[in-house]
Amino acid sequence: MDVILLERVEKLGAIGDVVKVKDGFARNFLLPRKKALRANEANRKVFEANRARIESDNAARRGEAEKQAGGFKDASVTLIRQASNTGQLYGSVAVRDLIEALEAAGHKVTRAQVVLDKPIKAIGLYQVKVALHPEVSVPVKVNVARSPEEAEMQATGVDVMASMFERDEAGFIEDYDPNAEPGATAEVSAAEPAAG
Repeated sequence: MDVILLERVEKLGAIGDVVKVKDGFARNFLLPRKKALRANEANRKVFEANRARIESDNAARRGEAEKQAGGFKDASVTLIRQASNTGQLYGSVAVRDLIEALEAAGHKVTRAQVVLDKPIKAIGLYQVKVALHPEVSVPVKVNVARSPEEAEMQATGVDVMASMFERDEAGFIEDYDPNAEPGATAEVSAAEPAAG
């Protein structure tokens, strides 16, 4: 289906572009959300008659989004969650959690503005994109940790999981006797022949 875009759509085109998209994408996403019109002669005439107004409205919304983006400079949120010893969260961090954390930090965002490709399921530092306008997006640093102390360590660049499992550098190797009974240690198996 050919459609005329009424706003910039990522990976598709800019205002006024006539693009060919799959029917379901047009019917279920672009048309109901007023992001596009069907490309026919009547709609082309309507679009050309209103093109100046559509572009000026878009420029005004983009200006407001750029002002709002200034408040997001170096924005970061810390989320404290329970996790296993391997760093896997019990549950996950979803868009709703990020919205609550951003609102607590003083940033007003909607569910549609937070772009989270997949849920966060492990502790660590993540970059999440907040799309304030189709042409304006800001990165937000998300620090997921088990405790505030751990969050501070991650923020300074320490890999918490690597430091938790420090490697054993002692080089201790236990004596192994291939003829020993299962579960017997080297000392026990060495002491038995001396007693007998």
